[in-house]
Amino acid sequence: MTDENNEQTNGSKIIPINIEEEMKAAYIDYSMSVIVSRALPDVRDGLKPVHRRVLFGMLELGVGSNKPYKKSARIVGEVLGKYHPHGDSSVYDTMVRMAQDWSLRYPFVDGQGNFGSIDGDNPAAMRYTEARLRKIAEEMLADINKDTIDFQLNFDDSLEEPTVLPAKIPNLLVNGASGIAVGMATNMAPHNLSEVIDATVAYIDNREITIDELMKYIKGPDFPTGATIYGFEGIKDAFMTGRGRVVMRANAEIETLDNGRERIIVNAIPYQINKSAMIERTAELINEKKIEGISEIRDESDREGMRVVYEVKREANANIVLNNLYKYTALQTSFSINNIALVKGRPMLLNVKDMIHHFVEHRHEVIVRRTKFELSEAEKRAHILEGLLIALDHLDEVIALIRNSPTPEEARVGLMEKFGLSDIQARAILDMTLRRLTGLERDKIKDEYAELMATIERLKAILADESLRMNIIKEELAEIKDKFGDERKTQIVHAEGEIDIESLIENEEMVITISHAGYIKRTKATEYRKQGRGGRGSMGGSTREEDFIEHILIAQTHNYMLFFTEKGRCFWLKVYGIPEGSRTSKGRAIQNLLQIEKDDKVKAFITVKTLNDQAYLESNFIIMCTQKGTIKKTTLEAYSRPRVNGINAISINEGDVLLEARLTTGSSEILMALKSGRAIRFNESTVRPMGRTASGVRGVTLSGVNDEVVGMIAVDDKETNILVVSEKGYGKRSDIEEYRVTNRGGKGVKTINVTEKTGQLIAIKDVKETDDLMIINKSGITIRIGVDELRVMGRATQGVRLIKLNEDDEIASVAKIEDAGEDVEETEGTPDATGTDSEASSESEEN
Repeated sequence: MTDENNEQTNGSKIIPINIEEEMKAAYIDYSMSVIVSRALPDVRDGLKPVHRRVLFGMLELGVGSNKPYKKSARIVGEVLGKYHPHGDSSVYDTMVRMAQDWSLRYPFVDGQGNFGSIDGDNPAAMRYTEARLRKIAEEMLADINKDTIDFQLNFDDSLEEPTVLPAKIPNLLVNGASGIAVGMATNMAPHNLSEVIDATVAYIDNREITIDELMKYIKGPDFPTGATIYGFEGIKDAFMTGRGRVVMRANAEIETLDNGRERIIVNAIPYQINKSAMIERTAELINEKKIEGISEIRDESDREGMRVVYEVKREANANIVLNNLYKYTALQTSFSINNIALVKGRPMLLNVKDMIHHFVEHRHEVIVRRTKFELSEAEKRAHILEGLLIALDHLDEVIALIRNSPTPEEARVGLMEKFGLSDIQARAILDMTLRRLTGLERDKIKDEYAELMATIERLKAILADESLRMNIIKEELAEIKDKFGDERKTQIVHAEGEIDIESLIENEEMVITISHAGYIKRTKATEYRKQGRGGRGSMGGSTREEDFIEHILIAQTHNYMLFFTEKGRCFWLKVYGIPEGSRTSKGRAIQNLLQIEKDDKVKAFITVKTLNDQAYLESNFIIMCTQKGTIKKTTLEAYSRPRVNGINAISINEGDVLLEARLTTGSSEILMALKSGRAIRFNESTVRPMGRTASGVRGVTLSGVNDEVVGMIAVDDKETNILVVSEKGYGKRSDIEEYRVTNRGGKGVKTINVTEKTGQLIAIKDVKETDDLMIINKSGITIRIGVDELRVMGRATQGVRLIKLNEDDEIASVAKIEDAGEDVEETEGTPDATGTDSEASSESEEN
């Protein structure tokens, strides 16, 4: 069919249109409509059209702060029918949000009934709730009837609605805004009214003020839910550029109960976080084992305030649990500031000074227009009063003229001609009641006229002087601050990136114990009493049957711990990450802290001050030895990049296990002791540094099939003594020089005279006079004695009894406490005569 036939068929002309161009034009029209008429706030009053219409509709309906509440449905109907032709839910939801004190920093609507909750509960239907304006909202609408702003026709051209509110309050900064338009979005943070007003006054006083100077007044966002902002960088970015990311954290405190257990109390959560959803998600993470250490969560919030309780398990560290809550849940979240608002109908990205500038310009325009309106009204009234005063001055003539006039119209014309009055004045004289002719009423007219003339002079002065207008802005802002200003709800603290939990934890000495079954804990070193040599000791670990304490280490809470397992794997942990327990508690399974294979176990660990100092990492080494006498040296730098799953520290040969790891400076002397009572001493320099996965070289030759290495020490100080302990409780210290330096890989020399009475060698330690010894046996008994109580003996002696052992009990582990410096506290145990006199004669030195 031809175009001509087609035109004839349809009876109308068809215009061909390029669909691509039509789509472009239509989409641009749509996007501009969304941007200007829906999603973005106006920079002047900080409101979107729907908010403005709700407030104006409530004003027109007469639901002021001093009037009775009206049904929300009545208000919604008013706004819907007159100004906002969209869904009723859009109007009601807007009004509800303006009534929620957890959504707006300074709510505009006073709601009565169920207006929802911070838990995300929906408000009651609008037929049940009631509302009215708050006083602060009336300040947004003040002077709206004084020609201060422009009006536009509503959707059906039957009424007029405001294009912007007069807004005595810098609402854009104070309450913020959020919205998603087409191709752009806005997310503006709320701020403290008092701070914003102080900054605005400072701007008025000095238009050249810098943003840094403004930040002395506005500290940062002030969220209605309180909480804490960590770090100033995001705030500064937002203030400077209009974009920035602010990290918010819940306010939490750790309570310690009478039974020693801890709980975390949260009393403020980040802005725009649904409390019940946050608690529900936390419970899911606990069930998924992503967060550990929490036994129960309770929401104890009431009308007095928020209170969410996290019960911490007995063996868990509350600080670590809290840190994990911040990391994995909405207790820490970020607010991405994006200050886009409409400036003269166009969307613009604004910094804090821009927003203050546009608000001040708006207020200035409002005051100019208000002053002009008031001046016009005053002049109109003065004009009428001038006519009345003329009539009063010529009262008899006026009365005679009116009486002799056949019609009011002729009287009006006569008055205008005889006394030179205007039409308005003549009508006012004709409308004047007889009571106005009394002397008192005449005086009132004169007084009113005098006042009006003074007002007119003042208004003209305001219009002629910008500084006066600026003073009015400042005075009105000061009045607003007095009425509605309050203290900050959100505190701001310095923090860079993640919060350093170490700042919450005192750096103190800890005794770390690991049991044979793999339970770990840390205890303050001061909990262990020093006792006399030979004492019975005190309980140092409540262990399960067939379990015993196997490792003891002294470390500071801020140190790094490097854990080495039998299979040669290395793991990392901060000391404060180890659960704290009493001397008698069993601790926590190490598998819950480190991702160790089930058939592997920790055999050695060292304390490292830092993993960030390159010079420290390159000048320190880790020396490792295995039970079969292999030794390996690697730079600390190779272990400076922690991984959750651990790394290979050494390749272990079949049938062997890692026994010990030591931190050295590269020039230490190494001593390795054997179960058979022999020890070897050689220079560390004879062992070359190897890669992380190497298996090492021979360090010592074993005496027989059943022989094995029991320990290794690295000595830097020649004044150091060598302490050895046997499994039956005997021990002694000797001068290091008694052990001559030999080549690596030899058989070594005798270090203790092993007999049936002493049992085989179990430990070798490097000690000084000021050190203490911590000895733990397999039944869990501990004793702490001073090294200075053990006199220096020959290398090949049997030694003295260090601890009384019950039948069939043996020593499990020995550790030293450096420079303990505590007073000896004698207990029930007394020095054992047998122990002190049981020195065996020296035997000939063996090669």
